[in-house]
Amino acid sequence: MKTRSPFLNSISEYMLLHQYSLRTVDTYLTWITAYIHFHKKRHPASMGDNEVEQYLEYLALKSNVAPRTQATALNALSFLYKHIIKNELSLNLNFARSKKQSKLPIVMTPDEVSQLMKHLNKRYYLIAGLMYGSGLRVMEAVQLRVQDIDFDFKCIRVWNGKGNKHRIVTLAVELIPMLRNQITQVDEYLQLDLKNELFSGVWMPHSLAKKYPSANKSLAWQYLFPSHKLSGDPETGEIRRHHFHHTCIRKAVKKAVQSAGLTKLITPHTFRHSFATHLLQNGADIRTVQTQLGHSDIKTTQIYTHVLQQGANGVVSPLSKLT
Repeated sequence: MKTRSPFLNSISEYMLLHQYSLRTVDTYLTWITAYIHFHKKRHPASMGDNEVEQYLEYLALKSNVAPRTQATALNALSFLYKHIIKNELSLNLNFARSKKQSKLPIVMTPDEVSQLMKHLNKRYYLIAGLMYGSGLRVMEAVQLRVQDIDFDFKCIRVWNGKGNKHRIVTLAVELIPMLRNQITQVDEYLQLDLKNELFSGVWMPHSLAKKYPSANKSLAWQYLFPSHKLSGDPETGEIRRHHFHHTCIRKAVKKAVQSAGLTKLITPHTFRHSFATHLLQNGADIRTVQTQLGHSDIKTTQIYTHVLQQGANGVVSPLSKLT
């Protein structure tokens, strides 16, 4: 448990009360803390536009962070001043934008995906299959509920993905038997938990918890990938069964990469990159891929066409023409 100041604790409590994910809470608090330390521990209420501009410029020119990283820092500070300090930042902040070039995504070949999956711990095989088969982000995968799997229409409903957007993605039919078995295991956990007087049901969004007070103990609302242990809710202290922690997935993938002898820098997000690239390779329309990935801007999706165009699929090397 991290030791934080009363001010940072109050921010954490506000965010949890307003249904921000634990990951977002941690990310925002990290940037807010760094901002405060950059200005020699001055209270944010005594600072404003100028100090934020100085910090963001420092990130771009001195720390050489990527544009997305600088944007995340800005989002955290905008949240701070809007919701906590109650004094919004200017819409026309003047600071140097990060120009660090974004890296092209690392993509596995289908054979590499197959090799990696064979070396994955069985506990994580299905979740990896969903990341590659449906293009899910790791947090989207671990936060799936039983009812998010639609066997009739062979799709998955993703709620509150990145940017709090909802979308429907494809479901590989090959995973259906494993998913049915997984749901059976979830039900076994639930029946065991219901016998525990301290069990308060699965965590649910506050508005739904009030509207459906008994739903938190129904199978439909349980996490598809439940933790093996009960734990206290960080907000209320109530005993619940949470989902897999994303770091467990990262460790399992890293171990499988080593066991498979793969040399690429592969992370759980590489499954999503590979999903998008392989869809395009197989003739899928870029708009379809954009929808599956949940990208607001097609320019984000086009990075995968760059991967294909810069390789052998797009440009034939002159060396190949030598006789």
